[in-house]
Amino acid sequence: MNKYSKKYIDKISSSKVYDVVIKTPITKAESVSTQFLNNVFLKREDLQPTHSFKIRGAYNKISNLVETEKIKHVVTASAGNHAQGVAYSAKSLKIKSTIFMPKTTPSIKVDSVKNLGSKVILVGDNFDAALKESLVYCKTKKLPFIHPFDDPLVIAGQGTIGKEILEQFNEKIDIIFVAVGGGGLISGVGAYIKTINPKIKIIAVEAADAAGLNSSLVAKKRIKLKEVGLFADGAAAKQIGKNNYKLITEWIDGSITVTTDEICAAVKDTFIDTRTIPEPTGALALAGLKKYVISKKIKNKNLIATYCGSNLNFESLAHIVERSKMGEKKEMIFTINIPEIKGTFRKLCKSIGQKNITEFSYRLDKTQEAKILLGLEFSKGEEEKKSFVKSMKNKKYKITDLSDDEISKVHLRYMSGGRAPEFLDGNVEEVFKVDFPERPGALMQFLELLKDKWNITLFHYKNQGSIYGGALVGFSLKPSQLENLNKDLLKTEYPFLRVSDNAGYKAFLK
Repeated sequence: MNKYSKKYIDKISSSKVYDVVIKTPITKAESVSTQFLNNVFLKREDLQPTHSFKIRGAYNKISNLVETEKIKHVVTASAGNHAQGVAYSAKSLKIKSTIFMPKTTPSIKVDSVKNLGSKVILVGDNFDAALKESLVYCKTKKLPFIHPFDDPLVIAGQGTIGKEILEQFNEKIDIIFVAVGGGGLISGVGAYIKTINPKIKIIAVEAADAAGLNSSLVAKKRIKLKEVGLFADGAAAKQIGKNNYKLITEWIDGSITVTTDEICAAVKDTFIDTRTIPEPTGALALAGLKKYVISKKIKNKNLIATYCGSNLNFESLAHIVERSKMGEKKEMIFTINIPEIKGTFRKLCKSIGQKNITEFSYRLDKTQEAKILLGLEFSKGEEEKKSFVKSMKNKKYKITDLSDDEISKVHLRYMSGGRAPEFLDGNVEEVFKVDFPERPGALMQFLELLKDKWNITLFHYKNQGSIYGGALVGFSLKPSQLENLNKDLLKTEYPFLRVSDNAGYKAFLK
């Protein structure tokens, strides 16, 4: 058992990461512990010099190359924390570094890498484009590439976190929850923990829209995702690393995925307990811990979550605050139908009762029923919501819960203007969710690639503080033209999804 993992013990124990990193503390999350009836602790990698664990793996790899191969220049591709880890390590070792970053990378991260002395080359709209160019550059210049996760020395560097946990925590550890992107952190931590103490459970936590490990475990082979969500951009890898997967499958005890709302709620929890604000990836493990405790009905256990980074874009804060109540199940949104008759509006408000209304949106249209978008706070969460829905149905209201509908939460609640007019010549409206890269000119490029071929009937864009921002786009066309529209949208190379059957769109905008 753990034959492959055992090979990493010496690599981890002999790592030179402490030339630049600190042994981060494990702090108790008092509020979360009380709320969830367990002893919950955070491994505070936000306190590293670059505010992320990534410096461990980067330094371990680069210092080894400097010692054994006398290299003078390293290259990598990254949209954030790994870039800073490489830049910091190169500066400490007095060598050059060139880092390829997507053009969509927030300026705060680009500037921090430049300030550490690295040469930054901005390429493409996503990590894949930056990675491709960096590998060409390495081949042309004959320079070493520092992989963010799929490298034994990088894995060993991250594994020093597992060694610290066992050295620092004197009580019994029941479960450790680890955030997963490409798998560098969990493979290193797990390799050490499971070799020394196999009784400790290791649970992988991924964003639901970037769950490459979860998909691979189900398929029993490495799966490459076509698209990944970028809210937790530090864990947005399309495929788990080859070395990482080989390690993880030896000993993994479970895998869980969490939604954007659940991550936002964990950001809030972390702030309450530490007075620091994690980036979404930094709160990923805690979000998974909370969800796992509820689903497995765990009590009185010692649970540790990796707080793996706090390099948050300031622009993301509004989105996180807005969605955190959804993640706590303390705010819900609904659509409610009432007859278009005088007095029914007042009757509805009376039926809602003494609840805190967070949103109330109504507009007259030509139908016989008025459709209202309603947001409510529920202090007792899911059970109170179920009771409310049951009560409204008993009062003969047609009510639909939109709390888990991403289109309604990101777009519908901010839109006004009512329904589209009736289309002529047999045309219909088809609606798509399109992800726009956060850079100047992205909309114009989208429109130019469509070449004025299609009539746009609806457009709503909202910056969510991530590398990509979501847009809701409607087109007028004949049903027979849908396949051609799909082909044209593919040419834009922007991720898109048809959402014409979405409940919120059909209720308020169709």
